[in-house]
Amino acid sequence: MREVLPQLLAWWEAGETVGMGTVVATFRSAPRPPGASMLVGPDASAVGSVSGGCVEGAVYDLAQEVTGSGVPQLHRYGVSDDDAFAVGLTCGGILDVYVEKVSRETFPELGEIAADIDAGRPVAVATVVEHPDPSYVGRRVVVRPDTAATGSLGSDRIDDAVRDDALGLLASGHHGTLSYGPDGERRGEGMRVFVWAFAPAPRMLVFGAIDFAAAVARVGAFLGYRVTVCDARPVFATTSRFPGADEVVVDWPHRYLAAEQEAGRIDGRTVITVLTHDPKFDVPLLEVALRLPAVGYVGAMGSRRTHDDRTDRLREAGLGEEELARLHSPIGLDLGARTPEETAISIAAEIVAGRWGGSGEPLAERAGRIHA
Repeated sequence: MREVLPQLLAWWEAGETVGMGTVVATFRSAPRPPGASMLVGPDASAVGSVSGGCVEGAVYDLAQEVTGSGVPQLHRYGVSDDDAFAVGLTCGGILDVYVEKVSRETFPELGEIAADIDAGRPVAVATVVEHPDPSYVGRRVVVRPDTAATGSLGSDRIDDAVRDDALGLLASGHHGTLSYGPDGERRGEGMRVFVWAFAPAPRMLVFGAIDFAAAVARVGAFLGYRVTVCDARPVFATTSRFPGADEVVVDWPHRYLAAEQEAGRIDGRTVITVLTHDPKFDVPLLEVALRLPAVGYVGAMGSRRTHDDRTDRLREAGLGEEELARLHSPIGLDLGARTPEETAISIAAEIVAGRWGGSGEPLAERAGRIHA
């Protein structure tokens, strides 16, 4: 929903009614992830995508039907369905798409949710998308850390179970569909609840205010990271040199990283790129980075000779082999990159592969499913 939220909010604020289809579950090589949404507006326009073009026509028609009837529907599209060829889902994947009517009456919480997202405050939206009793479908609860949930899904037992699980999804920053028994039984079946987990953007910390850092910052922002560039040299660490970064910090890298960890602003989604390849900066920094209890990625730039020297220095500083094994160095995948932009792509590719368990090998040389 995040990518279509500006247009959805504009129609909602104008008092219009919108049909919205959302991917709530995927199987095999589905083209879009859970949370991808498509709107059918009051002017019959289509905004967003649920499948990259495969089933948009079918979802468009269903959204118009749901807008008219007011009755939400959950529909599965895939090669195993009789209508798979008709809707064009030829990629071999399967999508569960939940389609609902959105207006001020059906979704009164949308304005406050949008304000939370815009301000970077974590918020989760849990919606019943399947239940043996159709009257439960479409019920919604809004979950925020450290506050009581808003709304109800039908019973205290359901609300308590969903709130706990929604907070877990919010902590990881992932949308997902949860399954329960009809009254929230954790080992039961029959009820499915889709959770949009709108966590603050994950962080990318780029250490070293060099030309490669500017390219990495641009690519990081493109991937949805909140990018910070940090360097101890004020003549190089300037906002004019790094317009793609959300913030530019002048500080010693290891001191800044330790302070961010102490303040609780480093988590398992944070990625750290060390581009200084200067021992007086990167060795103290990596001592801190590789000892962090939770971080998504730590990579360091430099030649193999630089890497070997740096590893020796880190061992002398007391780091063990398990900690050193967390270091991606030399940084990036082997793409034959030469320019800063090409190098930034190779770094980003390694980060994405690590996040989703990709091998980094050409898909043409692999067998089986494209998406794990």
